[in-house]
Amino acid sequence: MRTHRISVPAIGLAALTVSLSALAAADFVLFSPADREAMARVTTTDATVSPGDSGKRPTLKVATGHAQPWPGIALKPADRPWDLSAFGKIVVHMRNPSAIPVTVNCRVDNDGADGISHCLNGTTLLAPGAESALTVTLARAGDDPMDGKLFGMRGYPKRPGGPGTIDPSKITQLLLFLNRPAASHEFEVSEIRAEGTYHPPTASTGDADPFLPMIDTFGQYRHRDWPGKVKSERDLSERRDREVAALAADPGPNGWNRYGGWAAGPKQPAAGFFHTAKVNGKWWLVDPDGCLFFSQGIDCVRMTDATPVEERRDWFEAFPGDDPKFAGFLGRNFALKGHYAGRNPECFSFAAANLLRKYGPDWQTVYPETIHRRLRAWGINTIANWSDERTRLLRKTPYTDTIGCHGARMIEGSEGYWGKFPDVFDPSFARSIADAMRGKAGISANDPWCIGYFSDNEMSWGDETSLALAALKSPAGQPAKTEFIRQLREKYGSVSKLNAAWGAGHASWEALAGYREAPDGKKAHADLTAFYRAAADAYFRQVRDAVKRVAPSQLYLGCRFAWANPLATAAAADHCDVVSFNIYQHSVAGFRFNGGKDVPLIIGEFHFGALDRGLFHTGLVPVADQQARAAAYTGYVLGALRHPQFVGCHWFQYQDEPTTGRVYDEENYQIGFVDIADTPYPEITAASRRIAEALYAPPADGKP
Repeated sequence: MRTHRISVPAIGLAALTVSLSALAAADFVLFSPADREAMARVTTTDATVSPGDSGKRPTLKVATGHAQPWPGIALKPADRPWDLSAFGKIVVHMRNPSAIPVTVNCRVDNDGADGISHCLNGTTLLAPGAESALTVTLARAGDDPMDGKLFGMRGYPKRPGGPGTIDPSKITQLLLFLNRPAASHEFEVSEIRAEGTYHPPTASTGDADPFLPMIDTFGQYRHRDWPGKVKSERDLSERRDREVAALAADPGPNGWNRYGGWAAGPKQPAAGFFHTAKVNGKWWLVDPDGCLFFSQGIDCVRMTDATPVEERRDWFEAFPGDDPKFAGFLGRNFALKGHYAGRNPECFSFAAANLLRKYGPDWQTVYPETIHRRLRAWGINTIANWSDERTRLLRKTPYTDTIGCHGARMIEGSEGYWGKFPDVFDPSFARSIADAMRGKAGISANDPWCIGYFSDNEMSWGDETSLALAALKSPAGQPAKTEFIRQLREKYGSVSKLNAAWGAGHASWEALAGYREAPDGKKAHADLTAFYRAAADAYFRQVRDAVKRVAPSQLYLGCRFAWANPLATAAAADHCDVVSFNIYQHSVAGFRFNGGKDVPLIIGEFHFGALDRGLFHTGLVPVADQQARAAAYTGYVLGALRHPQFVGCHWFQYQDEPTTGRVYDEENYQIGFVDIADTPYPEITAASRRIAEALYAPPADGKP
């Protein structure tokens, strides 16, 4: 059999195609290797340049050393600063011709740039052989905390200038460099362009005087207007009624079976549960009825994030929390990061209050049904991670579930953004995972609508020696350290032989157990990586065993790597049914799995956000506006769909985060398919529907 093909014109959005073509015509080339004058203006620092050998188009190959802290190149305009006022971003098209990953940084300078002020910075990680586009958004408005009156958010209403901004009319140079590399590297540059139209942010601290209160009774920024903004409770009820009619008239894509699989496509054995299959060179999920299935999903479905109101009641106009009808949406929630870190401030959920206003007192029963109808109409066939259990268990849309090692002992010497790494050699780890899976019995376990289980999320896998070093930096008695020393004793026999190999001076094995400094990384490298490999294997093996004991027919979907070294991903490939990554980039078309095996992959999180609808932060991958968001979504999903290993991709998340920041970590990203008042964004929902209509389209000859 041959897998189906999908052509770009078949699912491209006509309006977006016109818009993007117009933008492309206005793009401005800042650098091209084919331009001899531009090549002559390249200067180097601890680097050499030469023509690239990609064979596709001319490139500039940059070979860096590692004697200087920031080796790389500088590119300057011909005679006067570049004026890029009309553009929204600078895009550097690059390739990694080497066999090792490299992280490349781009700095865009005004006069007086010092790496922090008068400049902008961007970065990208290039996998071996991969092509990518490094994007630097031309930010010209900065965060304004209003002398401390605003706090507890990732993004703020903007003002001109300030840190992290630039005057785009006076750009003096671009720097491409590595940050303190430990080894020499190579990368190639094919083109640098100024792209996209600049769109000023919706919110500015100059919009009103006095500025506070700045949030209306629906949780929206109150000083500006935009398409789709809710003005009254009547707006909510009218939109509810219009959507009911629209969903009835256009219920969803043609050619899908009940699960959202390819009804007329080539059949696989029907196992009664989701499984995987490789068909003519491409990996697929297979639904319980034996139909090929690509998982186009959304995370955090029906999450109603709360925002802190403690210390900032004067931010909110006509605060609904003062109305007894909404008292149930007031509460105290834990904050991990930011202004409220370690506290349980009073919080309020505007999202939940708006659902009560829109759907009435029975909203918790009515709304989940609406969600399922929405998802089908939008062409979304998966309720993905962190989603509401009541909604999932209606069993009208396939879903994923998750377990974690909460309660397990951590490796004391480890560190990471979300916390320390679990000690997989302590019995509490296996016990915590087993307890989590037992809690799924009779709920998602052995439910055909449940695709499978993720475990934990964006763990601190570090480099190929990090877990070993973390164990050694831990106190005596740390089970991971005890296991590492056991392995060393088994290999070396005597501590004197270990000392000779490591260049160390430990008096005894007991002394090593009490020692908490890192060894010589080069001399101990083989032993450090051997332990890392054992720890990674222990993690994935124990989680898989726990999943399969309770749900033997369901998939183990991995741990949602944010990024991981080859030792971690190889261990995942050995034990996971599907290996998962959260990939916040513009495209995954050129993604290369570094785990050494041909296995199915799934994307647990991605998103794009803009500042044109009243929020203060774009999220992790910014775009200009809602049309650009729809175009970026289309390109990303197509890249995953056409990739031979990806079996799905899940957008993060269903609803925008609170305008004034969610309590847990202050995020206030414009990343929803719906806004804070439950109004769907028509641009991105139309994009997902267009993709879904052709998701399983056969080739022109009609043969599978």
